Amino acid sequence: MKALIGIFLLAAIGLTALFVISSKTALTISEVKVVGLSTPVAAQISNPHGVRKVSAYIEQGATRFPLLEQSSASHRVFVRRNQPAQTVTFDAGKNKAANLKEGDARIVVETVADDFRGHTDSASANVKVVLSPPRVTPDDAQHYINQGGMELAVLTPGGSWTEAGAKVGKYTFRSFPLPGRPEQRFAMFAYPWDLPENVTPMVFARNMAGTEATAQFWFKLFPKKFRVRDFPIDDALMSKLVNQIDPGGTLAPGPDTLSRFLKINGEMRRKNNQQLADLRTKTEEKVLWNGPFLHWGKEESMFADVRNYIYHGKKVDQQVHLGFDLSDTMNAPVHVANDGRVVWAADLGIYGNCVVVDHGYALQSIYGHMNRIDVKVGDMVKKDQSLGVAGATGMAGGVHVHFSMQIDGVQVNPREWWDEHWIHDRIMSKLDPNAARTTDSGASAPRKAAVKSQRAARGRRHK
Repeated sequence: MKALIGIFLLAAIGLTALFVISSKTALTISEVKVVGLSTPVAAQISNPHGVRKVSAYIEQGATRFPLLEQSSASHRVFVRRNQPAQTVTFDAGKNKAANLKEGDARIVVETVADDFRGHTDSASANVKVVLSPPRVTPDDAQHYINQGGMELAVLTPGGSWTEAGAKVGKYTFRSFPLPGRPEQRFAMFAYPWDLPENVTPMVFARNMAGTEATAQFWFKLFPKKFRVRDFPIDDALMSKLVNQIDPGGTLAPGPDTLSRFLKINGEMRRKNNQQLADLRTKTEEKVLWNGPFLHWGKEESMFADVRNYIYHGKKVDQQVHLGFDLSDTMNAPVHVANDGRVVWAADLGIYGNCVVVDHGYALQSIYGHMNRIDVKVGDMVKKDQSLGVAGATGMAGGVHVHFSMQIDGVQVNPREWWDEHWIHDRIMSKLDPNAARTTDSGASAPRKAAVKSQRAARGRRHK
């Protein structure tokens, strides 16, 4: 009898121990806010004993639609230990739940722990079901595009959409409401210098679920050959440039001057160009510019110059110069090319003391290598106003102004924006007349001619 009691006692102690060491499951659902026809969802599961069952559902109202049912062998007594966390993935949406409707819903994931107690845990995420597809219709205008330059396309999105714009290869350009015609939008977009000639620009509309509609429009590309030049460097020049940008050796450390120079010329250049591109979000949704952009100084380097850096007769690097180097004299004023708002006024690595001015609708101009900056972020500036004085800061061997322009973060050839007729024909004639300010008293006649030409072009549909 005593032996039997002992056995029962030991069993009770064992079961109690198994119950005590049983644990709950840590469960999280990857961030998902919208589901469409088929939306991937991931759930992270962590339990030191593992789980023996995973279920997933999408709930809408009082209805629960199953999405996943996964089971494995049970280990109630011989409990496993130190089981690694796991991730399960499944699809949610109309393809898995035929009766799902647009509106609010909830994704639920439940697990059962693989131990004696088998505790059930769950996590949920509120989502929006979007099933209606987007639509987009392009304009029927003629679009003549210079490689490295830009254009403006009008589009009409429809259906269920949250984002619309233009796409050119890997580059995407947002759209803005077309002044005076709220049902339409427009996108100023670039055909970047580094894309091949066979890329087809298109307009797009995308909904919250990631479903995208695209449409092509008529265009003619004018390919351009960009200049390739050898750029000799020696120890003296490299030492000067490296010490101008990184005198303490912390930004671009390396075993020798050449290594540090290559790091600045490559890694830092890409980082600084990305910083410029990120300024695209700091823009006004209206025309701030007024007529053609100012051109000053002698052109020393051109847009998209390909530079082969030659050291001791050997090519050690190749980079692309995305702008114009305009020669000037020390302490000469740097004039802003057009009206706008200052969105950057500080050091910017290879560009040295740099100012970036937003001209509206994600069009921005860039002024580098300045000796002194006399404006601050937020300042409104007028065409020909001084931003500061020219210099040779950053990656500059001599005094000049690096001038470039970008549309929605992609740098383009400024030469088009120096041309009043190009601005009228390609940009302003497509915008609502109330949003397009005339450049000066003598600009009204060319502007009317440009508008007439554009309307005639729209009357001819190209397929």
